Amino acid sequence: MLWHELTVHTTEEAQEMISNLLYEAGAGGVSIEESGTLNKIRDTRYGELYDEPLNDIPEGEAVIKGYYAETAAMDEIVAEVTPRVEELRGFGIDPGKALISWKTVDEDEWAHAWKQYFKPLRVSERLTIKPTWEEYTPASPDEKIIELDPGMAFGTGTHPTTALCLRALEKHVASGDEVIDVGTGSGILAVGAVLLGAKSVLALDLDPVAVESARENVALNRLEAAITVKESDLLSLLGGERAADTTAGDMWPSARPGYTAEQAGQEAVPSAAPAADGLGVTLPVRVVVANILAEIIVLFTDDVYRALQPEGIYITSGIYKDKEGLVAEALKSSGFEIIEVTREEDWVAFTAGKR
Repeated sequence: MLWHELTVHTTEEAQEMISNLLYEAGAGGVSIEESGTLNKIRDTRYGELYDEPLNDIPEGEAVIKGYYAETAAMDEIVAEVTPRVEELRGFGIDPGKALISWKTVDEDEWAHAWKQYFKPLRVSERLTIKPTWEEYTPASPDEKIIELDPGMAFGTGTHPTTALCLRALEKHVASGDEVIDVGTGSGILAVGAVLLGAKSVLALDLDPVAVESARENVALNRLEAAITVKESDLLSLLGGERAADTTAGDMWPSARPGYTAEQAGQEAVPSAAPAADGLGVTLPVRVVVANILAEIIVLFTDDVYRALQPEGIYITSGIYKDKEGLVAEALKSSGFEIIEVTREEDWVAFTAGKR
């Protein structure tokens, strides 16, 4: 089968926004390749080994490829994507060179080629991510193995934001906790939370490709009884079916002009609201985790606050270093206390508590 491969040469800072743009333009899958130089700071506290450089991409840059059906009108797609990439500069996101090109490739050239670079990875004291096609023997009985076949969704664990979230979950998830994973991607954080002791996890994503990938990975780890995957967002969960019909501008309460934390408190989730509609968790929950774009994180901090129990924990990443202040301010404005800020390479994760 033939596909059209659209390539964007950009920056690591802009990679997630541009990936979303390619999906919105109809991509059936997206791959991201960051700099493979040995000059990058590597976290080796858990004994990770890094091979020689895998590419010649300069530090701080990235190459993003979107894959489109053979019948796609590529000239029109390029004409649609090009100005939207340039518009990122107006939002304080530097897309770098923003060079865009495309060619036709055979499916076998890209659908599985990336797997040669995805090896078992120890991401924390207790968690190791193992691709399904690799053999691996745990180093100790305490080591928990996440079986993963990420497909075309985000969340292989090799990205700093995923690893930051998993380490924060290891610190804060307690036995019997109920967790909501917003923007679950491949489902890796949901699986990790259960392996660390969570009783149940509700994994949410608006991307149907990610939802299918997450369900497959939940099944690979035999955790269907503990993890429920839904194609939804957090507001739809809190507001019921009517929320799913709202326009994009009304989707997040905190995006409404003049909306305050006090209003969020007035609309609080009823205490001990029973699990319903097959969600698998009881609201409010003790932990919410979200590994998504900073620009989206700041739009629903009030909603996360509502979804958490008193003294509940919110773990969030997907935050490039230049957005750290923006997210910190949003968390504080919603009533959160920032417990810890962790960093890896140019990425940031927050752990915040509900007062």
